[in-house]
Amino acid sequence: MREEKVSHLKIFFLAIALAIGCLAWSEISLAHSAFMNCTDSDDGNITCEGGFSDGSSASGVKVKVIGADGQEIASGAMNADDEYVFKKPTVDYKVVFDAGDGHDVTVEGKNIVK
Repeated sequence: MREEKVSHLKIFFLAIALAIGCLAWSEISLAHSAFMNCTDSDDGNITCEGGFSDGSSASGVKVKVIGADGQEIASGAMNADDEYVFKKPTVDYKVVFDAGDGHDVTVEGKNIVK
C-alpha cells in the first residue's frame, strides 16, 4: 500500500511540474510581442517607433518600406531611440518592422496619419 501511495504522489508532483512548465512557457512566448507605430511628421517624413511588450529595445531591428508593386522603396534599422525615419513615398506603401521569428509588424501607409 505504501508503494502505491508513493507512486500516486510521484504522478501528482510530475503533473504539477508539467503544468507549471507549460504556464511558464506560455508566459515566455507572450512576453516578447513586437509593436510599431508610425506617424506623418508633416514635414515630408514618416517617423516609426517600435519596441517590444517586455520593454526591450528595438534598436537595430530591420525596417523596410515596400511599395504596392512589392518593390522596396527604402530600408534601414531602428536607431538607438527605437525610431526609423524616412521620406514619405508618393505611392501606396507599407512599412514592415521585422524582428525575426514571427516578430514582425506591418503598417499600411494609408493608416499613417499626422
